[in-house]
Amino acid sequence: MPQPRLFLVYEPEKACLDRLMSQGYPTERAAEISSYLAQSTDLAPEFAEIWREAAKRGITFTPLELDQAAAAITSADPATSLVWTLTDGIAYFRGGSAPALARLANSRTLGADDSLFALCQDKFRSGAVLAALGLPVPQAGLARDGRWLVEPPACENGWFVKPNRLGAKIGIWPDSHCRDLDHALELSRRVFSHYRDDVVVQPYVAGRNVRASFLDVTGHADMSSLGIFLVDSGGDFQTMADSLALYGDSGADARASGAYVEPALVPLAATQPSADAEIRRIAMTLMNGLGLRDVFSIDLRVDADDTVHLIEFEVCPGLPCFDFRAYCRAHWSMSLAEAMAETAARRLVG
Repeated sequence: MPQPRLFLVYEPEKACLDRLMSQGYPTERAAEISSYLAQSTDLAPEFAEIWREAAKRGITFTPLELDQAAAAITSADPATSLVWTLTDGIAYFRGGSAPALARLANSRTLGADDSLFALCQDKFRSGAVLAALGLPVPQAGLARDGRWLVEPPACENGWFVKPNRLGAKIGIWPDSHCRDLDHALELSRRVFSHYRDDVVVQPYVAGRNVRASFLDVTGHADMSSLGIFLVDSGGDFQTMADSLALYGDSGADARASGAYVEPALVPLAATQPSADAEIRRIAMTLMNGLGLRDVFSIDLRVDADDTVHLIEFEVCPGLPCFDFRAYCRAHWSMSLAEAMAETAARRLVG
């Protein structure tokens, strides 16, 4: 019988960059968009370590570039295969096709249902679903190139404007928190010009940024395994420039120049235990009502009075990012490579 095998499917930054440029995007914009895939760049140097940790546990580790995935997954033995998809998306990014390929091949997958790989990258649609589940997500308007498709609600604190289908802070600038709706429409024109995307316009919510991370290493973890951290980047919110200085090739450049600074992480329970408990309730609702499982992250804002605002969820959290590594160390007492190998082995060999 073949040795159990973990397939890690990822979309490289370079492949995405080349594809976007062939579609007419200028180099600078294509580079910004493809930076969403920086975790592929950042994780690649650790493939050998993941392979060693997997071998210790009796499984084989096979990283697969997305364009190689169809042939490899459909020809693999579904009884001994597990597919872990590193990147989501069906718009600018194509990683969401990998879980569907695994389902077609009758292979097991690690992570959410393949339908969520598309939903999570559409902020307007996913927000509607989260609201229907009764979760505290800000109501959103939607604009395209200076025209309202759905008008946002009134808000005394202004609005926050961000691209609808782009992550990793792409298209978020220092003026993305705006004070009037004319400015919001101007931002929508800028986003459409740069990225050919709509914008979500939400009432601005005050508070501190919180990231909740989850990896079910054992196969039966509960909400006590959710890691909830305040993320202090020194500003009210992270911008695209902040993100580019942390990850991928641009993050490597920032390290080389001495400009790399990781945000500080502080366990939320240490200062706001009630908010921590509310976030665990929200995460359980997302698992039960939406279908999140195995590995995910949630972005939130938390007020001083413990009011929690759910901003978005990710089915493909940035595994090699500083915050997820910190979570693996703090909760599982493992390196990222150890945690990934152990998670796969528990499902492949028990």
